[in-house]
Amino acid sequence: MQLLRVAFYLCAQVLMVVALGGLALLVPVRAQECYSGSEIDAATGKAVQASAQQLLSLSAQGDIPSLKANALPEVAANFSGIEQAVLSHKSQFAQDSPSETRTFVLDATNSKTAWQQADFYCGIYNSPGRVGISLPNLPPGRYALTITSLTGNEPLLLTMVLKDTGQNSWKLAGYYVRQNALGGHDTQWFLSKAREYKNKGQGLNAWFYYLTAWDLSAPVDFISTPMLDKINDEMQLARPANLPSSSSPLELSAGGKTWKVIEFSALPVNGGLFFRAQYDSLNAANPILASQDNVALMKVLLTKYPELREAFGGIVARATDSAGRDFTTLTPMKDVK
Repeated sequence: MQLLRVAFYLCAQVLMVVALGGLALLVPVRAQECYSGSEIDAATGKAVQASAQQLLSLSAQGDIPSLKANALPEVAANFSGIEQAVLSHKSQFAQDSPSETRTFVLDATNSKTAWQQADFYCGIYNSPGRVGISLPNLPPGRYALTITSLTGNEPLLLTMVLKDTGQNSWKLAGYYVRQNALGGHDTQWFLSKAREYKNKGQGLNAWFYYLTAWDLSAPVDFISTPMLDKINDEMQLARPANLPSSSSPLELSAGGKTWKVIEFSALPVNGGLFFRAQYDSLNAANPILASQDNVALMKVLLTKYPELREAFGGIVARATDSAGRDFTTLTPMKDVK
């Protein structure tokens, strides 16, 4: 799912995420040491906090050269994604106030080679404060994960992964930005609406509102908490059968034309939630024909799933072809007749 994935940029040699249905798979391979709160020694805590504050300040200034200089070389060499995320949220970083920063120190120094998957368990198992972190392909070393809540008109979660390059000198290894609310609504609101739609038999509405609730709660995909696990468990029970995919497309027909839909998703647009359908098209490179196809598909979607009008602010139709070309049309729900 692409909802709210504002920034997810890590050097492939440092961290990689294994995901299924938009949620991280936490597959135990071998647990490493995780420290949080008072477990973190004073020198390390002070150094990590200083590095995180400096990186946030540089983000608020939009100072890309300095951010790059404070990143691992392999991350700095592939910095375009982080740059886009920083510049897109520069004003929010500058205006919003950090209300809380949670820090976890992850020790994988005992390894001689990169872990196929390094699992870190922080806190007491089954306790409300328990946190699980799962990082595939992690080279040996000492890492820190900082999660900063930024409060304001558009609350954000900024998560950074830092690596100790020696003597408590911490460099940027990963950078993630996620919205913490959408249209003034938080996780609990979307969770409540998801349950409401589920009870009304509106499967697609329920599924994507559950996903939105999960995304608004999770700072990154590779973290697990009791609350996230609970949302995930409840969400999986509401998963609609036969969601379209590239290997199993959904065929919709009208007026002698057939669309092979390969993905449904939801994405934020101007503070609202829009429903998106992506389909295979021979006309993706032709703006006139693709636009006509997209508009027609929107009408077909609402004929088949009229409940979408209740939950979403608009429809996004995306025509794609095998050459990677695409054409997207976005229309507010009130204008889809």
